[in-house]
Amino acid sequence: MRTVVAVLRGGPSSEYEVSLKSGASVLEHLDREKYEPRDIFITRKGEWHHSGIPMFPERALRGVDVAFNAMHGEFGEDGGVQRLLEVLKIPYTGSGTVASALAFNKQRTKLAVEKLGVKVPRGIVVDKGPDIEEQALHIFRTFPHPAIVKPVIGGSSVGMTLADSFYALKSGLERAFQIAPKVLVEEYIKGKEATVGVIENFRGERSYALFPIEIVPPVKSAFYDYDAKYAGETQLVTPGNFSENEKQELQRIARMAHDTLGLSHYSRSDFIVSKRGIYFLEVNTLPGLTEHSNMPHALKAVGSKLSEFLDHIISLARRK
Repeated sequence: MRTVVAVLRGGPSSEYEVSLKSGASVLEHLDREKYEPRDIFITRKGEWHHSGIPMFPERALRGVDVAFNAMHGEFGEDGGVQRLLEVLKIPYTGSGTVASALAFNKQRTKLAVEKLGVKVPRGIVVDKGPDIEEQALHIFRTFPHPAIVKPVIGGSSVGMTLADSFYALKSGLERAFQIAPKVLVEEYIKGKEATVGVIENFRGERSYALFPIEIVPPVKSAFYDYDAKYAGETQLVTPGNFSENEKQELQRIARMAHDTLGLSHYSRSDFIVSKRGIYFLEVNTLPGLTEHSNMPHALKAVGSKLSEFLDHIISLARRK
């Protein structure tokens, strides 16, 4: 008898489109001889659909053996859907409720990893005020520039801006505040962008770190923003132009972040490798699985493939 896998995709977040693509990729690569996939689509308004029919979550998930969570952003990664699945007693892929909520907050994640002795960019958290222009002026006068402006919560580089002027800072704050009520302003660290995936209990290791990927944005983009990430123009270099020491350190920190934050099954940590050292940026509890995503690229580099990865993650979820 095949295992019934509900693939959850869509959802009420700014990463809705990416989630649809990740879910479609999961549906495409599931082994049909072993699994019976069930496409569960959640609208931007949070309405659940199965076979095109709107229904309550408990009905959509009836008879499901395990849920594969392919929802990025709000509700999918912040502990929301995890709480719902736990109430319904349905095993699911990815991190649990508490760990998801912690890792979804970039500032809290940075502080937790910094306590391990890891370098993180200096930053400040800004609450949305009545006069964004006044806030921007104060930050521009007191915080070194250029700076990175991004929502405190979320992923896929949504709402992120590289601010190298007062007007870029003001625009970046306005853009980020559309995503979240709190914004993180960080020092811009010049260097090579890197990302490292971690998979639990894979190939005989408790926390297996994939090869670091060097991310080379297109020339027109100064950094790895949302548009560069999903335009299909970004170059992903595996294992990247890193020294052996840098590679090992990136993998070590990625494993530490995964374990320290209490994450489950898999994650992906982002870094900047600069002349001043390696800086941890953030962690993704549900990395994208689209054709342009880093995780499938890294899997290919170690001789694996997405179908093998999905099979492994589902088996971890069922054991949990």
